[in-house]
Amino acid sequence: MAKAEDTGGRPLSRTEITVRLVVLTLGTFAVLTPVLWTVLTSLKTAQQTLQSPPVWLFTPQWGNFAEVLQLVPFQNYALNTAVVVTGVVVGTLLSCSFSAYGFARLRARGRNAIFGVLMATMMLPSTVTLVPTYIVFNKIGWLNTFLPLIVPAFFGSAFFIFMFRQFYLSIPKEVEEAARIDGAGYVRIWWSIFLPLSMPVIATVTVFTFVGTYNDFFGPLIYLTDESKWTISVALSSFGGSPKIGPQLHMLSAATMIAAAPSIVVFLLAQRYYVNGISVAGVNK
Repeated sequence: MAKAEDTGGRPLSRTEITVRLVVLTLGTFAVLTPVLWTVLTSLKTAQQTLQSPPVWLFTPQWGNFAEVLQLVPFQNYALNTAVVVTGVVVGTLLSCSFSAYGFARLRARGRNAIFGVLMATMMLPSTVTLVPTYIVFNKIGWLNTFLPLIVPAFFGSAFFIFMFRQFYLSIPKEVEEAARIDGAGYVRIWWSIFLPLSMPVIATVTVFTFVGTYNDFFGPLIYLTDESKWTISVALSSFGGSPKIGPQLHMLSAATMIAAAPSIVVFLLAQRYYVNGISVAGVNK
């Protein structure tokens, strides 16, 4: 049986292993406690959620989830969210992977300086550009549409461009040179060779983008004024005060659990590539 070792290769004593297990257990419990509380609340009745001390033994009310879907147009919110998330994910993958190919493979004067400026934009808070961006979208008539949420994704993200670039640098140049001998151009090489080889990074960027866009509250809040166009995150913020159901915590918790399901499914499906992508994205310089 293999012995546990620290990062330096030194075998760990029984006391060190015990301490680390206790710390990890306490940390896991602290992280999962809010999730467990939400799950339990979603299965209670309205009266049980208000009782003090809290009720721990009760009959699960599985009908809460079905009732949520009947009381509010949850399906409409989910469809709006799917449209926005799909557009942002596709736009981010295409723009970031193509831009990264240029930074990793194309030789041009000032390429490193431009890349440095791009990385510097990561230190610029998004709130700095909020007002001018809102004014631009207002002038071109895009308010109360999904365009302000989707179109910017087709112009790339500095962090994701960096991840793709680092991975592209690990691909042997001989692969690209062989494709050039066969007559392939830059776009063909990027699309047919680099993208299929970069599945770990694609999965990582997809998970990050999906979760970030799916949970985005501020963007849809300021650009979508019509309730019929709300995404799930905006709908949840006003769910507890809905005139149809009132401030019922068990319904709000049930809606939250339903809303969290897609993110969990996406992460589980992409977990194998996601972990690999995190480990290789920062290896190469």
